[in-house]
Amino acid sequence: MDAAGRTRARLLGRFLLASLAGTLLLAVIDTAAASNAAVSLSNAASGNDLDVPRWLYVMTGGATIGASAVLASFVTDRRFIERAHESRVVLPSRGVVRRWAVRAARGFGLVALAYVVWQGFAGPQVPTVNAAVILVFAGVRAGLTMFAYLVADPWPALNPWRTLAQRLPSLDRPYPERLGRWPAVVGFLALIWIETTTAVNAVPAMLSWALVGYTAVTLAGTVVFSPATWFRYGDPVAVAFRFYGAVAPLRWTDGGLSLRPPGFRLPDSDLVDGRDDVAFVVALVWELTFTGFVTTSAGAVVVRSIVGGGVPPLAVYALLFVGGYAAFLAAYRYAARRSRRVSETYLPTRTLLVRFAPPLLAIAAGYHLAHYFTFFVTLTPRLADVLASPLSPAANPVVLTVPWWFGALPMTFVLIGHLLSIWLAHTTAYGTFPARMQAIRSQFPFVAVMIGYTVVSLWLLSLPTTAPPFLGGG
Repeated sequence: MDAAGRTRARLLGRFLLASLAGTLLLAVIDTAAASNAAVSLSNAASGNDLDVPRWLYVMTGGATIGASAVLASFVTDRRFIERAHESRVVLPSRGVVRRWAVRAARGFGLVALAYVVWQGFAGPQVPTVNAAVILVFAGVRAGLTMFAYLVADPWPALNPWRTLAQRLPSLDRPYPERLGRWPAVVGFLALIWIETTTAVNAVPAMLSWALVGYTAVTLAGTVVFSPATWFRYGDPVAVAFRFYGAVAPLRWTDGGLSLRPPGFRLPDSDLVDGRDDVAFVVALVWELTFTGFVTTSAGAVVVRSIVGGGVPPLAVYALLFVGGYAAFLAAYRYAARRSRRVSETYLPTRTLLVRFAPPLLAIAAGYHLAHYFTFFVTLTPRLADVLASPLSPAANPVVLTVPWWFGALPMTFVLIGHLLSIWLAHTTAYGTFPARMQAIRSQFPFVAVMIGYTVVSLWLLSLPTTAPPFLGGG
């Protein structure tokens, strides 16, 4: 290795060591456990009191992201960055094996949908033992989504609505280009609103009715347009899995399974190509922040104080939900405008919005893992029991008790997601701007927004949790 290569390796090593040091520093601090999302089988998660001032804990996380961004900016060799992101391993696979695996997955998804709807209506109306609630929230909302960004996206094969739609006639109406993925954005936000403010996670029959309604809307969309069009642009669940799956290390290619480091496909992907896609990416980040906020003691105080002034509870939650999302979206758009100004480029703001949005998916994946990993692990015995004995699940299911060090995992996952996002933004900048100083300066506004996201998420993780007030008895 020549001197320049050794210098690049040392700089990259320092970036990784600084990132690891900051992550470990926060991991060893004994903090309150991260809350599960507002919609889960448990209303609150137990936690410990902070042993250090909360401001120090939160600022340390923000400083870790900032320091890592500074160190990453010293890696300026374009060929080194390109080689790092283009490296991959292709694992050959037989076509017949893949075809049969897809067929088995489609059959399983179809049976699972029918089983969940049936269990929601006919099973015990107790969420902790009802198989429908366990499968939807522990199996899909937590486990399958984690699999999508940690391993590979399984949803195109498992999607039961796609399997049904392929057997229905279609009018094949042309999809309005101006709509883009805005129907998926609106649908995703609507699903999160329903999940948060209704009792779908507590009343199995309501969950089944929600699935029946979702099935009707989805199949109607596929009949009017086509399955391929609707699941690419209009279906919020399919789009969410597609975006999360873009972070995964594994992907099917013509030659077989392609293996690359997590997220390294994002800078060169065409996943995000418009403001609608940017809005969906930001929605993935915001929804976990929102559900985290409303299940904390600070969130409960804010809600109760506003409701005490005479505002209806649902109006308060709507204001927080829509207003917070608008603020997250506005912060990212402001960063794009500032990036255009400080980098002195002729590229339009829209181009920067689109180019720097994919790295945010690493943050969304880190948020999701922080919120759901412990929840999924504790409910693994229930999920396994449902899968092993679907017709007669145990009346007294087992719940795992996690060791004390699990309390450090949520903040670790958040920081890892942010650090990966920093590196991906660095790579994106060097693929966008011809001059090195332009590439470096262009990142600073986006890094500032990422630090803000980090501070907010770590602050939420440090707070004690509680049931959302005025919702389901909270």
